[in-house]
Amino acid sequence: MMDWSSVEQEVARWRMAGRGPVLWWRDDDAVDATPALDRLLALQGANRVPLALAVVPAHASPALARRLTGASGIDVLQHGYAHTNHAPATANKKMELGPHRPAMVVLGELGTGWLALERLFGSPALPILVPPWNRIAPGLVPALPEIGYRGLSTFGIRPRVRPVSGLMQVNTHIDLIDWRMRRFAGEGAVLTALVAALAAARATDEPIGLLSHHLAMDEPAWSFLNSFWDRMGGLPGVKIASAHDLFESREART
Repeated sequence: MMDWSSVEQEVARWRMAGRGPVLWWRDDDAVDATPALDRLLALQGANRVPLALAVVPAHASPALARRLTGASGIDVLQHGYAHTNHAPATANKKMELGPHRPAMVVLGELGTGWLALERLFGSPALPILVPPWNRIAPGLVPALPEIGYRGLSTFGIRPRVRPVSGLMQVNTHIDLIDWRMRRFAGEGAVLTALVAALAAARATDEPIGLLSHHLAMDEPAWSFLNSFWDRMGGLPGVKIASAHDLFESREART
């Protein structure tokens, strides 16, 4: 297991190469104005880091839109449509955007969801798709730019910067939660994932994404999240970017 000194050493390797890693932050499953959301926004504001909030369109409330009105440094991404599993009971993994329904039905739902987000949130809503459970059928990806999406965000090292023409992929790589236990994964495990992502990105310049879930975090996860941004923000050479800046970049990082 790695510790913070391991992180600092890896960032130092970037500096020795005359470069610096780019980090970004995505939080999933937002639907309403809740005490957990208030805590998330307070933490974001205190650390002055941009946040990409992945919102579930079918359940997004006007109260959520009101809560985000005027909030600084918040981008809204589209988290599927209803975050509903359509995989059969025999499947090992949950999927909303899978091959289990006709593609036109899935794409139609996504289009309906985007219109709802655009109506609720206006300009903070970006045409960036975050598939629920970070899974999407490969056959759906080529159609995403055709229905207006400019970006895709899942989990893990991306195979390509642009999966198809007109679509940029920027992923997350570090999950705060151990989903088998539904609790904080632990500082050692999270920092080990961070060091691995930093090392891999030195060869590719891929932005490194931290993934949180404000509705599912326990106290150790909240505490670590705060210390993470406090410490990473203080490391020389580290850049913390917004989703807007990453997906609007005219130069595809490779």
